[in-house]
Amino acid sequence: MGKALFWLAIFIGSIFITRLLAIQAAKKRRPPPQAPSKQDKAATSSEAMVRCAHCGVHLPRSEASLINQNTWCSPAHAQLGVRNRD
Repeated sequence: MGKALFWLAIFIGSIFITRLLAIQAAKKRRPPPQAPSKQDKAATSSEAMVRCAHCGVHLPRSEASLINQNTWCSPAHAQLGVRNRD
């Protein structure tokens, strides 16, 4: 029984050491963090949201169409006009 516990402890210890060495090797292979690029900054910067005058969906101002002082999500909704909300 004593020999079995001894070999079990050796086995678990070797697995533990192997895992520690693998984690350290993975940290060395990982590239250092870099400053965010312009594209990353654009993705994280906020933009004003506007509402479509027909369907009411909210979308970024850069994707909306501004026609006759109203914002639209698509040219089709601009042709349909403002929908009355009763």
